[in-house]
Amino acid sequence: MEFPEVLRLIEDRSAAFRAAIASAPDLDVQVPTCPDWTLRELAQHLGDGRRRQAAIIAAGPGAEPPARTDPKGAPTAPRDREALDAWLAESTELMLDAMREAGPDRGCWTWWGRSQAPETSGAVARHQIQEIAVHTYDAQLTQGAAQPLPTDVAVEGVDEFLTTVAATTVPWPFKPATIDLHMTEGRSWRLTLNADGVRCDDLAADAEPGDMAMRGAASEMVLYFYDRVPLDSLETTGDTEPMEQLADWDPNA
Repeated sequence: MEFPEVLRLIEDRSAAFRAAIASAPDLDVQVPTCPDWTLRELAQHLGDGRRRQAAIIAAGPGAEPPARTDPKGAPTAPRDREALDAWLAESTELMLDAMREAGPDRGCWTWWGRSQAPETSGAVARHQIQEIAVHTYDAQLTQGAAQPLPTDVAVEGVDEFLTTVAATTVPWPFKPATIDLHMTEGRSWRLTLNADGVRCDDLAADAEPGDMAMRGAASEMVLYFYDRVPLDSLETTGDTEPMEQLADWDPNA
């Protein structure tokens, strides 16, 4: 996906999140998929997080993320509805401005140094689509009006998650395995889990079946990856233990 399209999808999902917040009768209700947060706290998280990402991208490459410049820490989201909407819109625009200024290839700090994703502003932008999209789903779900992730967002999200979050060079501590993922929108991947870590590759058409296979729509896959829906929301064959182990494993622990 080209960088301008990535930025467009960030704008689209950010607008959808603001619409879900604006239409909520009560911002002090708990979010079922983020039970420690209310809708207002979810909005605070999303707005502050985009401002933080803007600072990280603007700082360029570094071994650590830049320190916050405000001694009071994270800014507090306004309680007034109109002011909150404007604050969220400004938060997104600050991040997008930093991304446009940096371009897709400029280096910046990321938390995924041992994955297959590059440590660039373009890779950060790809990940931001998913973070905003999933939290939009959270906000919609809280009102009983959850919608599937848009197809273009979800298709991009499956590949982004596998290469950024799932892949790692940390040695796999369990029995070696292969997991095949088949998206109903037409693309397939293979995760190889072994002593070299977890590797994601496009699945060859003539490949022998892996130890496990998952099949489903891209939206359901992304929502499963982010623990919003259970594994049985997808069709599975073979031994599901490797995927369950992968879901619980923290390679940085």
